[in-house]
Amino acid sequence: MCGICGELRLDGTVPDPGTIEAMLQALRRRGPDHEGSYFSGAVGLGHRRLSVIDLSAKANQPMFDADTQRAIVFNGAIYNYPQLREQLIAQGHTFRSQGDTEVILKAYAQWGPSCVERLTGMFAFAIWDVQAKELFLARDRLGIKPLYYTQEKGFFRFASNSQALLRSGGMDTGIDAVGLHHHLSLHGVVPAPATILRGLKKLAPGHTLRVPLQGAPESQSYWQLQAGSPGRQRSEREWQQAIRTALCEAVEKRLHVADVPVGVLLSGGLDSSLLVGLLAESGVSELRTYSVGFEDQPEERGNEFEYSDAVAEHFSTRHHKFQIGNREVLERLPEAVEHMAEPMVGQDAIAFYLLGEQVSRHITVVQSGQGADEVFGGYFWYPRMQAEASFAVGSFARHYFDRSHTEMQDTLSPDLVSEDFTSQTVQRLLKRAGTQEFVQAVLHMDVTTLVVDDPVKRVDNMTMAHGLEARVPFLDHELVELAMQMPAKFKLAQGGKYILKQIARDLLPAKVIDREKGYFPVPALKYIRGEFEQFMRAVLHSQACRQRGLFQSDYVERLLGEPEQHMTPLRGSKLWHLALLELWLQRNVDTALAS
Repeated sequence: MCGICGELRLDGTVPDPGTIEAMLQALRRRGPDHEGSYFSGAVGLGHRRLSVIDLSAKANQPMFDADTQRAIVFNGAIYNYPQLREQLIAQGHTFRSQGDTEVILKAYAQWGPSCVERLTGMFAFAIWDVQAKELFLARDRLGIKPLYYTQEKGFFRFASNSQALLRSGGMDTGIDAVGLHHHLSLHGVVPAPATILRGLKKLAPGHTLRVPLQGAPESQSYWQLQAGSPGRQRSEREWQQAIRTALCEAVEKRLHVADVPVGVLLSGGLDSSLLVGLLAESGVSELRTYSVGFEDQPEERGNEFEYSDAVAEHFSTRHHKFQIGNREVLERLPEAVEHMAEPMVGQDAIAFYLLGEQVSRHITVVQSGQGADEVFGGYFWYPRMQAEASFAVGSFARHYFDRSHTEMQDTLSPDLVSEDFTSQTVQRLLKRAGTQEFVQAVLHMDVTTLVVDDPVKRVDNMTMAHGLEARVPFLDHELVELAMQMPAKFKLAQGGKYILKQIARDLLPAKVIDREKGYFPVPALKYIRGEFEQFMRAVLHSQACRQRGLFQSDYVERLLGEPEQHMTPLRGSKLWHLALLELWLQRNVDTALAS
């Protein structure tokens, strides 16, 4: 796990080392163990390392292969790299290091751009080919690792976060109207390649990007997830066994491909508890688990210790739990927002940020349960969508959109709302699933798009802000491919994640399996009152907010007049959404422009 960046000059000049250094400074918390840079003609590469696989200096980056005249910067973990290494040795390649970075370099030399199809894991990397004078970028199938880029006249730049690109200067930071519409409709999600900034793009999951020194960049998809049932029908028991086997394999390979201990972020929900159970079953001793809780509000509890404690006791883990008060949440909120590559409205972003800080003092790598709800149908809105009579955008929108297009017209400045961009995008994504079963199309869209820029991005950003690597077994691409073929009835029965609950019956306490689903709550960001209301009022009444002019003042005052009342269908605070967006722009874009 690391932070990567680079620049390709397209104007005949050479990169300024100061530009690479500026980007590296914005990436330093992603990789506290080593910093390196590489310059060759028109290209400059930078890398911040978090040492997890092959802890020696031989695995430092950027890594240059003199045999093939190629250099790489890489962020992630390739779980099948030992097997690929053996294949490449059989093909005549030799290795200096013992890690996965050099395996990617040799794989590219052997198989070219199609090497990505052989990689199992989470990754974002860039390879500079000295002889071809070409930059090749790739992102893993499910977008677990981020990869942002910008292209302006004279240069192409990329990085693991937006902050690095903002600090490098010269990027168009104007608001993208399409991205903004998506952000305020889809719970903070802006599907790739767009973001809310016109000049900031992100490589789509399962895609590569070829950037030649001469000519236009060319993006290509190398993986498509298929929705629908397979030709051979399976019984419930057969599905249960198949999913259990695939999940066990996903958990174990994320455990063994590391030269440091691996723990678990234990929320107390089914997903993370199941990871603990499977790790214990595989023979892991002295398993380390970590939980966090917040202050209660009258409407909602702020912790799930009742369940995480039960799991920790059941498996005798080395358990750590952290209780964080509202005052600390409020004090640390701006700091957490500064580490969001894009504004993230999920209230648990601050939870992961504060938990990541504590956990990083004990361990470097953890497994986390993100993705299980999307892959196995765990959210409360899926059964509601399943009951819809028509395969239409409206059948999704009424249960999911934070705002209708009509409300968006009340929310934003008129020059930013010309069309219902989000409905157009959702219609395209639902059609892309290639199935006539509406809820299966929704699950396909969630797994390929929505999960990437909501929970997955949140976990990466907030843990890597403290040099903590989070691995997500439920988003193992082979497990996802299998689960996407499973009939929806085995996902949505009994309130959702039925097949996972059945798998858990012989592992977990019944109270953990049969409980109502929790949502990693930070209630103070959902029921806005007291100091949190004052904080958000100050943000939305600030001079910077007024000058930016994104929001219509009547709409802002309506929310501020009843700060606890305006909730989205997904039970989020509309007031928090606006305040978070403005705060992100102030702490990231405005700060970068002023420096």
